[in-house]
Amino acid sequence: MKSIVSSDKLLRPKPFVKWAGGKTQLLPYLLERMPRKYDRYFEPFIGGGALFFKVTPRQGYISDINPELINAYQVIQLDVESLIEDLKKHIYDKNYYYKLRNVDRTPEFKNWSPVKKASRIIALNKSCFNGLYRVNSKGHFNVPFGRYKNPKLVDAVNLRECSKALKDTKIVLGSFNLIEQDVQKGDFVYFDPPYVPLNITSSFTSYSKEGFNNKMQENLRDICVALDCRQVKFMLSNSSTPLILELYKDFNLSFVDASRAINSRGDKRGKVKEVIVTNY
Repeated sequence: MKSIVSSDKLLRPKPFVKWAGGKTQLLPYLLERMPRKYDRYFEPFIGGGALFFKVTPRQGYISDINPELINAYQVIQLDVESLIEDLKKHIYDKNYYYKLRNVDRTPEFKNWSPVKKASRIIALNKSCFNGLYRVNSKGHFNVPFGRYKNPKLVDAVNLRECSKALKDTKIVLGSFNLIEQDVQKGDFVYFDPPYVPLNITSSFTSYSKEGFNNKMQENLRDICVALDCRQVKFMLSNSSTPLILELYKDFNLSFVDASRAINSRGDKRGKVKEVIVTNY
């Protein structure tokens, strides 16, 4: 079954959050390397979902270990109108931002409704420094306030389009290895894991309190080998580092120059070498 894309470009869904490592800039390279035909679409490190929303698959499976992110996807899928109304309550203000940010440190936060939690994380994402999502070792959101002229906290049109795109999508909170329970011959999987850092200063894997180390990169490679044996097509993107080149040396590798979109210093943002791995 082929993927379908809305014919109205003005209403094409786009990521509802900015995500570290987001693939908007890499989309042309990913799209030209995707298989022409496949059955179902799987993306176990969904993040901002740039490729997912570009492709808008008829049958999709997305997952992540970040509970706040997955909750937001689920709310957009099932109750987008309530989310839009709740988002209208937020304001772009420094004092308000820190008050909202620190709610996850209080006992009351666990009793918040899914809609209210999704509204909070989207409002924080639109207001925080560089649109980062980062948590500390306790799982608390800890990104400082960002400076913008007029951030759009409520994008109702896009949220509704995202909801349509997610209509028949299975949304899972959990590790990437859970796809082995669902994926079948003929399916397509796109892996966009936290990248192996190019150096110590570029390291950023705090999407969750657990992080993502080299052993997990190796486990992911093992999943790719297993999928290949089952005739499942996969594509993976990562930084072009010795570890990744060694792990995927038996597959097809292509290299692209991608923009470093998120860095605390403007002079450190530029082109970096990335690798795209496929088994077809």
